[in-house]
Amino acid sequence: MSAPPLRRREIAAYGLGDMGFNFYWTNISTFLLIFYTDVFGITAAAAATMLFVVKIFNAVTDPLIGAAADRTRTRWGKFRPYLLFLPVPLAAAAVLTYTTPDLGPTGKLAWASVSYLLLMTVYTGVNLPYSALSAVISGDAQARNAINAARFVAGFAGGTLVTAATPRLVELLGGGDATRGWPLTIAVWGVAATAILALTFHGTHERVQPVQTRPSPVRQDLADLRRNAPWVLLFLLALIIMISITLRMTSAAYYFKYVVHRPELLASFVPAYLLAAAAGTALTPLLARFIDKRRLMIVLMLLSSVLSAAFLFVDAQQIWLMYALQIALGLTLGPKSPLNFAMLADAVDYNEWRHGRRATALTFAASSFAQKLGTAVAVGVIGVLFTALGYVPNAAQSSDSQAGIVWLMSVIPAGFTLLAAGLMMFYTLDDPTMARVQADLAARQPMANKT
Repeated sequence: MSAPPLRRREIAAYGLGDMGFNFYWTNISTFLLIFYTDVFGITAAAAATMLFVVKIFNAVTDPLIGAAADRTRTRWGKFRPYLLFLPVPLAAAAVLTYTTPDLGPTGKLAWASVSYLLLMTVYTGVNLPYSALSAVISGDAQARNAINAARFVAGFAGGTLVTAATPRLVELLGGGDATRGWPLTIAVWGVAATAILALTFHGTHERVQPVQTRPSPVRQDLADLRRNAPWVLLFLLALIIMISITLRMTSAAYYFKYVVHRPELLASFVPAYLLAAAAGTALTPLLARFIDKRRLMIVLMLLSSVLSAAFLFVDAQQIWLMYALQIALGLTLGPKSPLNFAMLADAVDYNEWRHGRRATALTFAASSFAQKLGTAVAVGVIGVLFTALGYVPNAAQSSDSQAGIVWLMSVIPAGFTLLAAGLMMFYTLDDPTMARVQADLAARQPMANKT
């Protein structure tokens, strides 16, 4: 029996899943480092080093998980079963990560390392198949734009909710005790995410089937990726953009606490960005109809470089200007996520067109590796800079330390997005090229079905 045609309710069901993932991801990217330094009780250098090492180690598991998902065969499909069986373990791992045991410095560092590694491994086990699902729900380019736009609108909405509500939940549930409030807060988000991912599982279908009847060896799939020049560029793009975003998102908590001296503003500053990003994301399908994805990505990266660099000249008292630039950055960067994932789906089609093999989840896994590596590099940069400039938790910062925090919010991420714009000049899968690729694949499909 064939799956029903793609409807708006299915696009919404898929998109809603990213809201569930952002209940975890936004907490990790925005609050985890400051949780480790100011609540858990380990130094910035130790926390940054641990996060970097775990990210690198965890990234090695991404291709393994991707290869496993590509070879999964169930009555629910390749990727949807992961949304059903892994969200509960994911919630449990998240609670452990935000639990503060009564241990010494070495014991705490060991706990943080193991629990965070477990969290990110299980997160990948759910998130990777979810990302790959976007490439098999539909083979139509415009439908993919709509699917990924819905995903990131919901994701930004989830991130907005988390950023606004998490500090309040920690205070409320902990009764003023952050070590008690954090695991209870994460448990709330975990229950909500599990329910949402169950809805995504039940509301989606897998339609696009590979041309080849048997999966190819993993070694062959990896070799195909290395020869897939558009994918290599997308890998580097994901790496660079994630470095830029993580630098700003992670530094924001320190910026408002130690530079602006208004830490309560974080609860509205990050949501301002996320709401603007959601608006930009919602416009992506419309923009992509009139502007080629490659050109649009270049323009967005250039604009974000200018806006981010402008933050260097904002005085600590100019709150309105901080918010204006933050909202402008959100509108500018909002479309980059659905564009990037739509391009990854194009890279999957290109690989099948060129080599006759389709490794959907592995392709997305390698991109996930790039994002994790980018996060690790960004956190490592913050840790090194903080250590060099003499950062002291919960104390007045030196002028050098304050200046470093400002640079992490402005010039440094601007340099990375400028590099991303330069990379996209070499991307070759424009709209006319993809139209030819997908037409050829459609012509091959009937022959594959007869074998």
